[in-house]
Amino acid sequence: MLTASLVLAQSDAPATPEGAKPENGVPEPAMTVPRLGEIIRIIDPDAVARGPTIEFTVQDIPVIVIADARADRMRAMVPIRAADGIGADELMRLMQANFDSALDARYAVAQGRLWGVFIHPLSPLERDQFLSGIAQTINLARTYGQTYSGGADVFGGGDSNRIYQDLLDDLRKDQEL
Repeated sequence: MLTASLVLAQSDAPATPEGAKPENGVPEPAMTVPRLGEIIRIIDPDAVARGPTIEFTVQDIPVIVIADARADRMRAMVPIRAADGIGADELMRLMQANFDSALDARYAVAQGRLWGVFIHPLSPLERDQFLSGIAQTINLARTYGQTYSGGADVFGGGDSNRIYQDLLDDLRKDQEL
């Protein structure tokens, strides 16, 4: 089983992102590397820290989050399969999904693997955006070879929206508001 990790680059980030207006009217604090780590530890209390790395899984799926405060970027990744053997038709389908059904997550190839990824600037990232990005990235891995969907806002009356919402609700559970 692949191990998931959070690589943390230490640096200060701005105190509050512009325009953050959660439901209670109190601005959400800027996302920082330590705050991101706290959110991840709530998602997976069994997360293991090794220096700047936190290893964790979500519903038996390994997730790798890399955050760099100096670059003000974060990336959440879920490994899907080896990239070798992906044909032209499959690559075309992945690009089509990136356009319409992958939503905020994307399919990507790096280091010989196909990944589901969610990339976002770090400091303006809100907790629910991060949780939704994680849920969408996991759904890309789950729906690979089928619907190639991030899970949210799927047209139609099927089960996909409920499956996505259940996963997002699970990730939100026990998170501080």
